[in-house]
Amino acid sequence: MEKDKLQKEIRRLAQEKEAIILAHNYQPPEIQDVADLTGDSLELSLKASRTPAKVVVFCGVRFMAETAAIVCPEKRIVFPRLEAGCEMADMITPEDVLGLKERYPQAPVVTYVNSYVEIKAVSDICCTSANSVNVVKALEAQEVIMVPDKNLARYTQRFFPDKKIYYHDGFCPFHEVLTVEDLQQARKQHPEAVLMVHPECRPEVIDQAEVVRSTSGMLKYARESSAREFIVGTEIGLLYPLKKQNPHKEFYPASSQMLCKAMKMISLEDLYKALETLEPVVEVPEDIRQRAYQAVARMLEIPRN
Repeated sequence: MEKDKLQKEIRRLAQEKEAIILAHNYQPPEIQDVADLTGDSLELSLKASRTPAKVVVFCGVRFMAETAAIVCPEKRIVFPRLEAGCEMADMITPEDVLGLKERYPQAPVVTYVNSYVEIKAVSDICCTSANSVNVVKALEAQEVIMVPDKNLARYTQRFFPDKKIYYHDGFCPFHEVLTVEDLQQARKQHPEAVLMVHPECRPEVIDQAEVVRSTSGMLKYARESSAREFIVGTEIGLLYPLKKQNPHKEFYPASSQMLCKAMKMISLEDLYKALETLEPVVEVPEDIRQRAYQAVARMLEIPRN
């Protein structure tokens, strides 16, 4: 089936099945174009929870579909490719978290939402790449554990000279791959461009950037900035919505190596089949869901800047 026809059939099925299609900012363009909502993983799940849709079809990676199951327990959560996991999320186990808790018993555990539900369930509070500083600021404790991303933890530590953040040695491979040398080369090619990087990048990369933001933060900054050119230090999929929202501005990848294969697994054919069958379904055991929900809910109680 041709792409345009397939996309029309997907929209027809979504309406017929009372489904909402969510697509993360890193998804392929043809998936983003057919989605009802695009954005960061948590914001998508929260928005979906407030809709009358009976079915949520999540195009992203597995922990995102799990988060939708956490905050939308009354909805059917369909995830087209169960094998689309996350290498960073795979780097930590509940036993790792419990070991850190035993080692630092006074320190609450702040878990990045880019983690599987079992990790959230043994955490005190969650955070996103956009609000990690606000979350740690809201905690009275002088010692904090952050998992699983060491780079997000080290970025957050910059804002708290009087607090100590202990972290797990996990990282996002496609953010970790970006080097200072890559940035120097990109700046040489685009000397007038503003450099935006994600908090999951290495500390020495963050030191070079004018702007450090989550994916939604980058989209907002690019819309509001008077700059006309940007070097983008995150997964290359973000260049599509950046250009779509800002057609008269230019966006360049900081490195062509910043590609997440798991984020590109879901095809239009996969999405069509998932809507047709309403399978595969992501289910979270209720006891784990409730504990994970508490960690997410505590985060949502913290005022935004």
